[in-house]
Amino acid sequence: MSTLADHAPRHFLWEVRDRIATLRLNRPERKNPLTFDSYAEMRDLFRALPLARDVDVVILAANGGNFCSGGDVHEIIGPLIGRPMKELLAFTRLTGDLVRAMLHCGKPVIAAVDGVAVGAGAILAMAADLRLATPEAKCAFLFTRVGLAGCDMGACAMLPRIIGQGRAAELLYTGRTMSAEEGHAWGFWNALHPAGRLEEEARALALRLAAGPTFAHSITKTQLALEWNMGLDQAIEAEAQAQAICMATGDFERAYRAFAAREKPVFEGD
Repeated sequence: MSTLADHAPRHFLWEVRDRIATLRLNRPERKNPLTFDSYAEMRDLFRALPLARDVDVVILAANGGNFCSGGDVHEIIGPLIGRPMKELLAFTRLTGDLVRAMLHCGKPVIAAVDGVAVGAGAILAMAADLRLATPEAKCAFLFTRVGLAGCDMGACAMLPRIIGQGRAAELLYTGRTMSAEEGHAWGFWNALHPAGRLEEEARALALRLAAGPTFAHSITKTQLALEWNMGLDQAIEAEAQAQAICMATGDFERAYRAFAAREKPVFEGD
């Protein structure tokens, strides 16, 4: 097992407090665009999270009033023009690997979105387990605006599962902005909070998850991802096996003993 509290990334901000990690892209003057390097460094960090014993929840937070403006026009889009197909595929696989790493990091991920979350920024929000936003948040899957397909980083698989096929198709074909009110009504945002309270609410949610049975949370996250590709019979059997594993944990026994004693359980994640 490893620890990540002292991790010092080069291309974004990272803080661990009370077993909750907060990650912020750190180019607020450009609305926090992604670069080749920040994609790779974030992917590597999420790949390290399953073995991190000091992190139970991750918050993806805004910085300077914005979440993420997507791939940097001058540092990603421009340099990709004219590159050989092999190099283009290496880049698109890198971006998809970041989403895969988020899905398989073993920790709940909360996106706390203010301002713009567009392009790859919208994907980061989409790939989180839970999504909070401000009423001013603007989310757009604007790939068609730069001559690309809407099927980027898993959007055609994930977005319809969150908001429905028709709504997802509209956003992915047109690239238009989804307002915060639309996103909340459609189930993309779990809740809307004023900007001054957004991070407080995200942290309160993270603390609630961190105080819970964290091993069981990792199982829930795993099953949410795996069961996309299962039939109902397979899913029921997979959940039977997953729940049996959780029943062998100390947290299951702690919950029972606390219930019998009419006390609140104190979970330890094992």
